[in-house]
Amino acid sequence: MRITGSKGRPFPLSVNVVGCDVPPCAVAKGSTAVMEAQFVGTHDNIQEITTAIRATTLGITVPYPLPEDVANVCENLLYGANCPIDQSEDATYQLNFYIDKSYPEIPVKVEVDLVDENKQSIACFTVDIKVTKGSSKKYLEAEEVDKIA
Repeated sequence: MRITGSKGRPFPLSVNVVGCDVPPCAVAKGSTAVMEAQFVGTHDNIQEITTAIRATTLGITVPYPLPEDVANVCENLLYGANCPIDQSEDATYQLNFYIDKSYPEIPVKVEVDLVDENKQSIACFTVDIKVTKGSSKKYLEAEEVDKIA
């Protein structure tokens, strides 16, 4: 899969968008895109890492806030890794990127930047996605879950 880097910021060792081999990655409204980014610590004793996302579509770039539990990289590390992260230590972060049902069906360039407690980039990448219409069955199931909750 072709994932691009961002100017002047460290690129992760690898990025995998689950279910996508070639961008733009199709992501249905009302579903969650799962991205795994393997990165390396840029300095010792990185205590906190947060995901900052910017979305660009139709020539407009806006920040895309994530829920705190999703944006907290340290809470979403895979394979037994945990913070603090040291220089040259590699870890894999799983980002669950929810696509709201109200989003328009358009292509979006998503920049994912993992930043430490000092706002320094640890790893940054950009992936192209295409928001698509979800199946009515998925919407119905989501509405039924909401009624139960």
